[in-house]
Parts: sequence; structure tokens; C-alpha cells
Amino acid sequence: MTSPAPLLPPLDARRTWFERVRDRVVADPVRNRMLVWLAPALVTLLAAVLRLTDLGHPHEIMFDETYYVKDAWSLWTHGYEAKWGEDANAELAQGDTSSLQADASFVVHPPLGKWIIALGMALAGPGSSVGWRFTTAVLGTLTVLLVYLIARRLSGSRVLATVAGGLLAIDGLGIVMSRIALLDGILTFFLLLGFLLVLIDRERTIPLLETARAGEVDPLAGPVLWARPWLIAAGVALGAASAVKWSGLYALAALGLYAVVTDALARRRAGIVLWPTDAAFRQGPVSFVLLVGPALLVYLASWTGWLVTAGGYDRGADANPLVALWKYHEAMLGFHVGLVSGHPYASPAWQWPLLLRPTAIWVADDPAPCGTDHCIAVTSSVPNPLIWYGGVVAVAFLLYLFVRGLIDRAPARPAVTYPLVGLLATYVPWLLIPQRTIFQFYTVVMAPFLILALVVALRTIAGSADDPLHRRQAGQRTVVVYLAVVIAVSAFYYPVWTGWSVPYPFWLIHNWLPGWI
Repeated sequence: MTSPAPLLPPLDARRTWFERVRDRVVADPVRNRMLVWLAPALVTLLAAVLRLTDLGHPHEIMFDETYYVKDAWSLWTHGYEAKWGEDANAELAQGDTSSLQADASFVVHPPLGKWIIALGMALAGPGSSVGWRFTTAVLGTLTVLLVYLIARRLSGSRVLATVAGGLLAIDGLGIVMSRIALLDGILTFFLLLGFLLVLIDRERTIPLLETARAGEVDPLAGPVLWARPWLIAAGVALGAASAVKWSGLYALAALGLYAVVTDALARRRAGIVLWPTDAAFRQGPVSFVLLVGPALLVYLASWTGWLVTAGGYDRGADANPLVALWKYHEAMLGFHVGLVSGHPYASPAWQWPLLLRPTAIWVADDPAPCGTDHCIAVTSSVPNPLIWYGGVVAVAFLLYLFVRGLIDRAPARPAVTYPLVGLLATYVPWLLIPQRTIFQFYTVVMAPFLILALVVALRTIAGSADDPLHRRQAGQRTVVVYLAVVIAVSAFYYPVWTGWSVPYPFWLIHNWLPGWI
């Protein structure tokens, strides 16, 4: 006689409160369909409100806007960057562009980012501080949506994607760099767009390689895939990133390598015998053409204004315009290699994970009244410390998972590898040039990948379906408490991120480390 099966507790008793709520929402087809668009829409709307509200404050040139705002209007007027008079900053704030000259100015970044800034200035007028920053704010907002879409594909979870997008929406570094007419926020948008498109390409390509298992192709050598429109689109996006700042080239190289490696691993799983050489020497050159070819065309197209006019810097260096452009690039490279001058807010890359020296973007000369005798108005690029340091710890966790997977010969999940590839492209190259003058706010391109890593770590803390109920309850409560504190810290820092006039003691308590002042 067999013993009776043990009685299991009711299903609700085996689920946490959060799991019950989630399951009820998913079980309703109407709610589920609505959340497909409502979740990303709400996260993007939150980002837009935080970035666009009072965007014109302060109505003066901040930090390196002195280069990019004037260069943008010069491009819109002449087709190339030109010199300005000594009082151009103050005059431009009044809508006066009379100090713009015809003589070419030597600039060290490609023109696409400045053309994008110029679009906002053309819409609102050259004297509008909203116009200076409008396009960077819009792209900064859309960057949040891109993080949501990447996290959704990596995790397969709408909840985790919402958390990832929400964290970037309320992070100070993303907010500040969306509210200033610099190039780094624009670079971040195009770079993340490229990462999303490569991810989609992998999802479309791997099933095509599975045909090798069915005997539809030679098992010794898999198919060579030319029809990869998403990889071509990624090349366009990464070419645009490189046409904003040359550091976009690091992402182009990293994602090109990622495409080859993941292609090789997919061919191995498909049973293709010569999978390493097949991916490297047969598919590799094709992938190079599909990715790098469009990138090169977009980069060259960004220089159209310089090429079709006669007044650009060094435009007459050679009768052949492409040769003249090459010589100009040699001069630009020489500048970047030799940039070692000191700056009070310079921060070498080894300091970035520790957050030792964020940049004070703007400090008011005469702050508005704030209810006390001693007021201060500051715009600081310090990120939300809990998001930043949590992301750094999460990256160490992902590195551990990756190494352990290599030791165990287990296939690495894209949720683990993709943030690491992003940081390989956006952080590691800066470690190789420790002598160069660089700044903490460059890490705006790193922040999305830190957040993606953080979301993976939070998912682990929350527990999986196989974990005991008490483990999932404790983990999910921990995550909720952490996120609640993160939101509170962002609310606490928002005045410092947006240049509010506040009492001096209130500003002081935001400086958690000596280098933050």
C-alpha cells in the first residue's frame, strides 16, 4: 500500500505578496497588453519631466557649453565652426550673434553632436537657453527608453526593465548631462542605440544558425549571413556615436568583437565542426562590412558642411578634400594625445568607480534668495550615490558570475555578458591613458551599463522561483527597501542637480566626500 502524497499548502501560500500581484496582472489579458506600452511610457515620461522642467535655468553658458553652443550656431550659419568675439557668451544669451566671425576655429570633436544641438537653437533661437539644451534633453529622455528596451530583452522581465529605466530616469548624472548642451549625453544615446540593435541582430541571427542542426547546410561550415539589417542599423548608430565623439569607436570595436564571438558560440551550439574559423574567417569579414561600412559612411556624412564649404579649418590643406580632411584628423589626434593640462575638476579613470571628483558644472555668482542669509546655487554632476556604488558592486558580481561560468564551462547569459561588454567599451579604454585630462562626467556613457548590472544583482537578491518562500520574501523586501531609499536620495539631490538656490548648510550635507565640493 502506497503512502499518501504529502499535502501542499495552497498556491497563494507558496507565493510572496509581490508574486501574487504580478500574477494577477499578467492573468488579465487587458492589463497585460496595456502594460506592454504603459510601463515604458511612464518611465520615459518621468525622465522627460525631470529633464525638461525649467530646462532654461540658468540662462547663461555653463561649463563647456562655451564651446559647443557657439560651435553649433556657427555650423548652422557657416557650415563649419568659426571663431567668436571675446564677449560672445554674454551676447549670445541676449540673442546677439554679431560676434560670430568668418575665420575658422580649430575644433577637436566631429560635428554631428553640434549639428544636433544646432537643431534646438534653430527652433528656439540662438539666444534661448532652452534651445541650447533642448535636443540633448530629448535624447537624454530617449536614452531612458533605450535602457528599458535593452533590459527587457536581456531579462525577459517587464518589472526589471521598468526598474532599470526608472533608475536611469532618476539618476543625477543622467539628469544633469541631459540638461546641458554637451556632447556626452548625445554620445550615450547613439551608443546605447547601437547596443540595442546588435542585441536584436543576435536574436534574429542565432535561429538562422540553428538550421545547421537540421542538416540544411554543410555541418563543417555554417551559412554566411549577409541579410542582417539590424547589424547594418547598428553600424549607422555607432557611426553616429563616433561622429559625436571619437570614443564611440571603442563601442564599434567592442560590438564588432562581440558579434564575432557570439556568432562563433552559436555555430558551436549548432554543431558546426569548424565553428571558430567559420565565424572568424567566413562570417567575420561579412559582419565587418555590414557593421563598419555604414559607420564609415555616416561618419563621413557628418563632415558634409566642412567638405562643401571653403572656410573650414585646414580646408585648403590639400586640393583633394578627403586628403585635407585626413590631415585635419591628424591635427585632432595630436591634440587629444597631448591633452595633459591640469584642471581643478580633472579625474583620472581609476577614480571613477570610487566617485572621488564629480564635476561642478555651474555655480551661481549671485544666487537667488532662499530664505537665509547665505545661499548657493550649484549644478553638480554627482550621480545618485546608491545607484552608482550599487552598480559598481554589481559589476564585480557579474565578473564573478562570468569567471565562474568559464571555469564550469557553462554558457554565459547575455544578461551577464552584455553589461560587461558595455563597460569594456566605455570605461577600460580610459584606463589606458592615465595622463590625459578627463572628467568624471564622461561616465554618463557608463551609467546605463552599471544600472543593467545592478538590475541583474537585484534580481538575484529577490530570489528565483526555485528558492524557498522565506528566501524570496526576504529578498524581495530588501529590493523594495533599497529602491525606496534610492528614490528618496534622488529627491534629496534633485535641487543640486538642477541649480536651485538653497541654504549653504543644505548644500554642504550633499557633499559626502571631500572631493565633491
